[in-house]
Amino acid sequence: MPVHPLTLWPKPEHVYRDQGPGLHPVSHNSHGRCKMLLLIDNYDSFTYNLVHYLGELGADVQVWRNDALTVQDAMGMNPAGILLSPGPCDPDQAGICLALTEAAAETRTPLMGVCLGHQTIGQAFGGKVVRCDEIVHGKMGTMHHTGKGLFEDLPTPFEATRYHSLVVDRDTLPDCLEITAELDNGVIMGFQHRDLPIQGVQFHPESIASEHGHKMLQNFLDLMPQKEGAAA
Repeated sequence: MPVHPLTLWPKPEHVYRDQGPGLHPVSHNSHGRCKMLLLIDNYDSFTYNLVHYLGELGADVQVWRNDALTVQDAMGMNPAGILLSPGPCDPDQAGICLALTEAAAETRTPLMGVCLGHQTIGQAFGGKVVRCDEIVHGKMGTMHHTGKGLFEDLPTPFEATRYHSLVVDRDTLPDCLEITAELDNGVIMGFQHRDLPIQGVQFHPESIASEHGHKMLQNFLDLMPQKEGAAA
């Protein structure tokens, strides 16, 4: 089956270019130091922010919507890393994301999830995604973290922006996932797999109001191989 690229998402020119019918995803910052990062867009405007931040950090990013390709298509691109974007739905409605998480785990491909992407990782490994006690939209939260994974070399606590009505249930979190960040009330804001390069955050590091967003994304990029001859 041929891969069907994005056809509806409005495009900033640095992400897509016209190539006849439809819009074809192309690498943003293809001269960056990192090998290709596959960003799965879950129909969310924050995807733009992620592409922008990652480009500033030297990532070579390709963006595909969650229903525009198969898991086989995605893994056939041989991405050096995968990022699952935020989105307005739950993991069961997020296209290939659950199956892609399983494929990343099987191949030990570095994977990061943001908001919906974080919930997808939690569910893929056996956790339950449940309604949050409160619906938060643009609310700041105080992140207490362990200094591990995405939070390496960051001060604790720090402030970050939250947009969500769902969370990964702490009581059902599988043993393979280690909590790396939480709120004062114990709601999970970050975790990482104990044995695989897979990590997630419930909040939005790509929001302009979040502190240390670039550093968290850089910590993820550091898990990916660099292009030959790229400066460290």
